[in-house]
Amino acid sequence: MPAIADLPHILAALNGTTVILLTIGWVFIRRGDRARHKAVMISALVCSALFLAIYLIYHANAGLAKFGGQGIIRPIYFTILIGHVLLSMAITVLVPTTVFLSLTGRLERHRRWARWTLPIWLYVSASGIVVYVMAIHLYPFAHAPLGQG
Repeated sequence: MPAIADLPHILAALNGTTVILLTIGWVFIRRGDRARHKAVMISALVCSALFLAIYLIYHANAGLAKFGGQGIIRPIYFTILIGHVLLSMAITVLVPTTVFLSLTGRLERHRRWARWTLPIWLYVSASGIVVYVMAIHLYPFAHAPLGQG
């Protein structure tokens, strides 16, 4: 069982895997290969569902991450983060609806929804990696030494 401190790295890996799967799924459907498209998109769905479960476990145990960057990078980071969070909320409706439309054979409506769902889902997954790299690796929050804060 991974430690709570390891979960952000697992979450980033799941986001990266989702980006790759979504891109492959898009290529398959552009080539008219519905069977492979469906298999890859279900894999992306499973990755995202696993991400959500681990994300909830992580934040229930670790709370919200603090960003350590100062200066101009702070508004850049929070702009990316706000867009990521708002669009991730939209994804919780867009993805299940798009999948439902496909599974129930409403392919024209599925295509219309997917034109919005795919780029937003890709953005959410990719921006999740950017937020992770910025908050965990580039600008981690450093606690003030005892007596100084």
